[in-house]
Amino acid sequence: MRIRLQTLVVGWLALAGAGSFGPAAAQGAAAPAIAQRAAEAARLHALFDEAWERTKRDNPEFATYLGDDRYDDRLKDLSSEAIERRKAYRRQLLERLRRFDGRKLAGQDVVSLAVLKSQLDRQVRVDAFHAERMPISPMDGPQLDFALLVKSTPFRNATDYERYLKRLHALPVQLRQIEALMRQGLASGWTLPAAAIGRVPSQIAAWVTDDVAQNPAWRPFAEFPRAMPAAERERLAADGKRAVAEDVVPAFRALKTFVETVYSPGARKALGASSLPGGPAYYDALIAQQTTTALTAPAIHEIGLREAAQIGAEMDAVMRRTGFAGTRGEFFQWLRDAPQFYYTRPEDMLAGYRDIAKRVDAELPKLFAQLPRLPYGVRAMEAFEGNNAEHYTSGSAESGRAGYFEANVNNLRTRPKYDMETLLLHEAVPGHHLQFARAQELRGLPQFRKHGYLAAYSEGWALYAESLGDELGMYADPYSRFGHLRWEMVRACRLVIDTGIHALGWDRARAIEYLHANAGLDEQYAAAEVDRYIVNPGQALGYKLGELKIRALRVKATAALGNRFDIRRFHNALIDDGALPLDVLEQRIDAWIAATRQDQGRLFGTK
Repeated sequence: MRIRLQTLVVGWLALAGAGSFGPAAAQGAAAPAIAQRAAEAARLHALFDEAWERTKRDNPEFATYLGDDRYDDRLKDLSSEAIERRKAYRRQLLERLRRFDGRKLAGQDVVSLAVLKSQLDRQVRVDAFHAERMPISPMDGPQLDFALLVKSTPFRNATDYERYLKRLHALPVQLRQIEALMRQGLASGWTLPAAAIGRVPSQIAAWVTDDVAQNPAWRPFAEFPRAMPAAERERLAADGKRAVAEDVVPAFRALKTFVETVYSPGARKALGASSLPGGPAYYDALIAQQTTTALTAPAIHEIGLREAAQIGAEMDAVMRRTGFAGTRGEFFQWLRDAPQFYYTRPEDMLAGYRDIAKRVDAELPKLFAQLPRLPYGVRAMEAFEGNNAEHYTSGSAESGRAGYFEANVNNLRTRPKYDMETLLLHEAVPGHHLQFARAQELRGLPQFRKHGYLAAYSEGWALYAESLGDELGMYADPYSRFGHLRWEMVRACRLVIDTGIHALGWDRARAIEYLHANAGLDEQYAAAEVDRYIVNPGQALGYKLGELKIRALRVKATAALGNRFDIRRFHNALIDDGALPLDVLEQRIDAWIAATRQDQGRLFGTK
């Protein structure tokens, strides 16, 4: 569904028209002198390293998630001046990359240069607008991200705690910077829609506690490492109590008051990104960035309508298998009302997800030639996240931190059992966890590719992973299959709703009703989903478009290789380059098909 803070902060991986890569292209071009090529590659790698180090230094929270603890004592500078410096650096970096001669490079260096250039091209295009003036929403912002930062920070010794205390002391500055950005947004027309930010104050309220021990920022002080001396614990706990009471609570209280009394009343009334200053061009830039395609909003809307019609027919067929004789809408209502499809205790739902995970893990070798070593777990989402969608929190091989599927146990009556298999496949394995963990372990790739996130690729892969349920022994009963199809329907609806809201003038009620009628989400859940599309234009488009491309590539590879097609090696070919733009992914699979044919031809004496 969503990946929390996996996005590469420099920008999104995006590439258009990069040409061909790999050995075939190298053989067709004049090979540069070995020394010349080595020097050009070394210069390129030095620039990659410089950009990566700057990314972590400018984004300390991101460095922590990666397992680099050098910046654990600070928070990102969100002042307007710092934001403009980062934008300027991206422009300069792009110009420096354009000076490289791709003909003097080979293999993955060709891919990496083109990926980063195109990533920056698209990011610089988005940078021309002022989306940074909308830094908080029901899906993003310090009220959610700081809790994740607490979970991702190591607390091994007193030094770790001292660094964390400095972060707590720095929090009021960052929250004031966020408020300043939002005030600039109010003055310039760059605000979120008022209709979509109603849940933000209640999320912030979790940080405005009279009881310090109930504050999410206090958690590291509730349980110290066993080896830490008692006197050290007492000192750090006292410092932590003061920091939470004197820094964290007042800062979040001030932000909450600002959102309620100033921002919400002044936020824009129109929903679509097209209503922002320069909005149509801004939405076009987001579509290009998020989908890595040249598709227009009307074209994507039509794809969504076609997919929704096809999936709806499949849902109806499965519904008939259950013996239900009514309409799909009546079936949705019956499913919502039937108590046997719902857990009544959060711990039972978590146990249910863990059981599914164990069953899937045992089947993965059937579909992958190589699997990542980094483990993953299942845990409950924060209560203040409310009805937000289940998501994956990336792990770190470097720091030894597992990945996590975050299960929403806040409102069990909106989370039916028949949805659980498809959600686990998407968020954990063989979806997000498998793909991201594998990318971290790849050798020969620069760091920005090992840790990259591309909505069309990463979400497309995770949605494709859901379709592997049959091959993994899932969806054995018609209700689980129906749950899988309804979530595929949600992704088709996203194409329709996102473009409908941001380009075609849809209102919120129409979007909620469309999702409710087609996918059967209850109105509260459907509203939370629609608000997500409203505040994050374009992001929801990558899922279905990416999945359609991956399915098409599987069909192409199967047809080209016939009985020599190996699903295990095909899947590793899909994920063993890290996240790639869709057109580059197709080029890489074409190269894999050609190489497979060549190798098999040599084996059987036909070459």
